[in-house]
Amino acid sequence: MKFSMYEASIPPMIRTLKNLSNILAKAVAQAKDEKIDLATLLEARLAPDMYPLTRQIQIASDGAKGCAARLTGQEPPKFPDTETTFPQLQERIAKTIAYLESVKPEQFAGSENRAITLKSPSRTLEFNGCEYLTGFVLPNFYFHVTTAYGLLRSKGIAIGKMDFLGG
Repeated sequence: MKFSMYEASIPPMIRTLKNLSNILAKAVAQAKDEKIDLATLLEARLAPDMYPLTRQIQIASDGAKGCAARLTGQEPPKFPDTETTFPQLQERIAKTIAYLESVKPEQFAGSENRAITLKSPSRTLEFNGCEYLTGFVLPNFYFHVTTAYGLLRSKGIAIGKMDFLGG
């Protein structure tokens, strides 16, 4: 059997989002134990010109659901970027996972050659499905999840590589 676009995208993103959810739960538990202000974690940035933790998670969510939708020829579900608390971030992650679990492997048939166009105010990016997944989605998704992990570590949250990778 051939390794598929579905296998390269959906299961690893679901696993990583579940791991991210667990990391957030650990952060909240430690913050409560040590009386760390949760706002300090939510607003944390690695550098002044980088997004805070909340936005890192929103972008990872957007990348995952956008990937599943575009590779299956659908419009990505829209989630407003209004999360300001850990429970709201957990809800967003759960909704993203639920959406990813709703797509079926057969919906990805031929997606490696599907034309994908992303438009922003400043540019238009065009890919085939394989380039979109391997050169855009996965690097961006893991960048934002890794940055969220790094933000929490930089604030003293006791998480490690196995938390990121999962069991």
